[in-house]
Amino acid sequence: MRLAATLTVLTALTVPMFAQGPAVGWEHSLAAAQKRARAENKLIFMDLWAEWCGPCQMLQKKVFPTHTAQSALTKVVPLSIMVETVDGTPNEEGKRLADRYKLNAYPTLIVIDGNGKEVRRHVGALDPDSLVKFIEGK
Repeated sequence: MRLAATLTVLTALTVPMFAQGPAVGWEHSLAAAQKRARAENKLIFMDLWAEWCGPCQMLQKKVFPTHTAQSALTKVVPLSIMVETVDGTPNEEGKRLADRYKLNAYPTLIVIDGNGKEVRRHVGALDPDSLVKFIEGK
């Protein structure tokens, strides 16, 4: 009886960890992402977002952590850059990238190569399956 109870508790504690999918290492600067992309021969998936943006928060809390999204994100170098804080204060690197990539809405998801050349973009939130298609260029 104790063994069954122990196994039930252990299962309850470990299943949520694995339900999220493989751990993905997000970069938070373009320079670090580019260095890693070149070393790993991968494209960069860049999430440009604002702290006050509801769809941005939804992506970060409900889409990116899913197993489906995490699996797709292992195929690229994920880069998360906050452009504006909750009070609208710009983040220095975020503002620079928003200007460089002519950002006009949040969230903006851009796939770039290791040199920073844009490959494709999507404006707005995506569900996990659509995110996979976007990352894979389908």
